[in-house]
Amino acid sequence: MKIGIPAETRSGETRVAATPETVKKLVSAKHQVVVQAGAGILSSITDEAYSAAGAQIVDAATAFGAETVLKVRAPNADERSLMKVGTVVIGILNPFDADNIALMANHGLTAFALEAAPRTTRAQSMDVLSSQANIAGYKAVLMAANTYQRFMPMLMTAAGTVKAARMLIMGAGVAGLQAIATAKRLGAVIEASDVRPAVKEQIESLGAKFLDVPFITDEEKEIAQGVGGYARPMPADWMRRQAELVHERAKQADIIITTALIPGRKAPVLISEETVKAMKPGSVILDMAVDQGGNCPLSEAGKTVIKHGVHIIGEGNLAALVAADASALYSRNVLDFLKLIVNADGGLVINRDDDIVAATLLCSGGEVLRK
Repeated sequence: MKIGIPAETRSGETRVAATPETVKKLVSAKHQVVVQAGAGILSSITDEAYSAAGAQIVDAATAFGAETVLKVRAPNADERSLMKVGTVVIGILNPFDADNIALMANHGLTAFALEAAPRTTRAQSMDVLSSQANIAGYKAVLMAANTYQRFMPMLMTAAGTVKAARMLIMGAGVAGLQAIATAKRLGAVIEASDVRPAVKEQIESLGAKFLDVPFITDEEKEIAQGVGGYARPMPADWMRRQAELVHERAKQADIIITTALIPGRKAPVLISEETVKAMKPGSVILDMAVDQGGNCPLSEAGKTVIKHGVHIIGEGNLAALVAADASALYSRNVLDFLKLIVNADGGLVINRDDDIVAATLLCSGGEVLRK
C-alpha cells in the first residue's frame, strides 16, 4: 500500500504524522511511503532522515495522492482537492465537526478520527488524546512558570526566604495530572479540582491537595462518575458551589492552569471575570481549553493578555510546542491503529465489527457514519 505523509498546513501546527522510526517499520512491512518535502522540519526531522528510513521525498500532490494519507489535523478544502475518491485519511479529525465530516464524505474519503477511539485497555496504544495531553500538561506548567515573575520553589537565601508559588490546577485528566507532576518537580504548592471523585487518590499521590466539592444529591454523584473516562456537564447548583470554592482558592493562587473539556461541547467556565478581578496582581492563568470557548471568558486564543493585572495565556495546542516528542508519540499511535485496518499482505481491511474501528470511522463510500 502507498502511504502518504503530507506537511501540515494549519497555522501553528508543527507536528507530523510519521517519524523515521515509524516510516522504517512501515517500509519493513512492504508499504511504499512517500513524505512531502519539509513535512518534518518543524518537528526537527530532516528529509534526509526520512530517506534513510526508506521513504521517498515528494511534492504535496504526490503525498496527498497516496492510497492512505496520515495526517495530524483534518484536511482542508485545498488538501481534499488533492485526494482521490476512496482515499483513507487517518488523523485527529474532530468527530464533532459535522460540516467537515460531510465534506470528506462528499469527496469520497474514508476517514478515521483517532481521538474517537474508546478508552479501553486494548485501545491504549492508539490513544492520541492521552499521548498529546500528557505533553500539553507538561508544557503548560513551563509556559506558566516562564510568565510568572517569581520563583516556583521556596528558596532560603542570605537575602531572605522566597515563598513557593501556589498553583491551582482545574481538571485532573491526563493533562492535569501531568501538570501536577511537573509543578511538583518545580517546587510549587499545588491544589487541584475535578468533578470526578475517583481522581482524588491520583491527585494526592502526586503531592497535590484535592479541592473537594461535596455531592448533595444522588444525581450529582452519578453524573460525576463521567462516561468512558470523560467528564459530563454537572448540575447548575454543583457548579455554583464549585465556583464559590474556586473563587476563594484563586485569590490565594499565583498560577492557575485550566484543562477542563467536555467532548463535543463548549468548555465549562471555571474562572469568571469576578474571580480574575480578585486574584493577586502578577498572577497567571493558562487556559488550555481556549479553542473550545475557554475555561475563562477573558482568554484569547493564541494570545497572552493582561486583564485586571492577571496574565492570561490562551494556548489550545500546547503539544505542538513540543513538536519532536509530540510527533514521535503521535506517530506510534497512528502506526498501532494501522495494524487494525491492514492485513498481513498489506491490503486495507476495514472490519466494522471491531469496536475501535467502528468508533473511529467517520465516513466511507460517500456515507457519513458518525451521527
